[in-house]
Amino acid sequence: MLWTILIILLILMLVGALPRWGHSTNWGYGPSGILGVILVIVVILLLMGRL
Repeated sequence: MLWTILIILLILMLVGALPRWGHSTNWGYGPSGILGVILVIVVILLLMGRL
């Protein structure tokens, strides 16, 4: 249950960090790229059964 909430929060943070929103236009793709990498790592670990 906790991991499902974690993945949902990571996805929401990834969408919120996209540079198309007004508050993040000057950020570039850095925050969404970092959150995307974290999300991919968590999903891979879940699929491998390590979490």
